[in-house]
Amino acid sequence: MTKPRILVVEDEPGIADTIHYALASDGFEPRVCGTAREALEHFTAALPALAILDVGLPDMNGFELFRRLQDLPGGRQVPMLFLTARSAEIDRVVGLELGADDYVAKPFSPRELVARVRTILRRSGRAAATDSDKKTPPAPTAQSQEAIDSGVKKSVRHGPLLLDEERRLIRYHGQALELSRYEYGLLAALMQRPGRVYTRDELLERVWDDPGESFDRTVDAHIKTLRAKLRAVRDDEDPIRTLRGVGYALREEH
Repeated sequence: MTKPRILVVEDEPGIADTIHYALASDGFEPRVCGTAREALEHFTAALPALAILDVGLPDMNGFELFRRLQDLPGGRQVPMLFLTARSAEIDRVVGLELGADDYVAKPFSPRELVARVRTILRRSGRAAATDSDKKTPPAPTAQSQEAIDSGVKKSVRHGPLLLDEERRLIRYHGQALELSRYEYGLLAALMQRPGRVYTRDELLERVWDDPGESFDRTVDAHIKTLRAKLRAVRDDEDPIRTLRGVGYALREEH
């Protein structure tokens, strides 16, 4: 049985040791790096199941490291979690806008961190993919499970958008979008009922694992990055409507 490898990038020895012990005790294989340079080397040598990145590193900002890791082959398929200072809400927002899967504020509970890691891996299917003895498919998202239960087709088209739930892929004007799991979940939810306005709370309930641990700006941050990826394909269109103070909807075809 292969243990899921977790890349931990943390320069404070005490915190790094705590994370290492918590992950190793829970069946993971942690690889701790004290610098961004070391992390890039480990990441290039072998893709981890997940990466935990401290925002404040001695040789590179954690956000810049996130970007560089994503640019490496296979980097966009690796879930990433930021460690941030409790008082620095801006760090959390920036991390989410970049496309991180989650954040944990310092000081943190080691058990909470491990629970967050397990939740992210369960959603991404990376834990199953790294375990050669287990062939259990990744748990379905709320959207895909809803589609299964109600008999909705696996393929949904709305104008230039095409959703393929079996492949967890969305195409826009024929081009496959590289989306984080939350960006995918948001767009997939909006595509199920074009024109229907979803409040932020409804989107949190549909897309996030633990809505109670997230906040309204989490949805706004991911909608912002989602829009940027759509504009990269067609900068003259914006298929997502914003209803200020209410939520979001997919524009209906005219």
